[in-house]
Amino acid sequence: MLHSMSTTVETSSQRTADEVNEEIRALWRRSGGTLSVEQRKEYQRLVLEWAAAAPQSASAT
Repeated sequence: MLHSMSTTVETSSQRTADEVNEEIRALWRRSGGTLSVEQRKEYQRLVLEWAAAAPQSASAT
């Protein structure tokens, strides 16, 4: 599966935080623990997507 290297969060594919987290974990497994420049861009995109999908805690300040 190919992803664009944009750092903006795509709202058209509403995935859950759990789904995005699983993709982040898979990225780390594939990389062997060290991300290339391209993988870092993908990681950054995924983290932004995860943050947008993660439920917000009522106690968060």
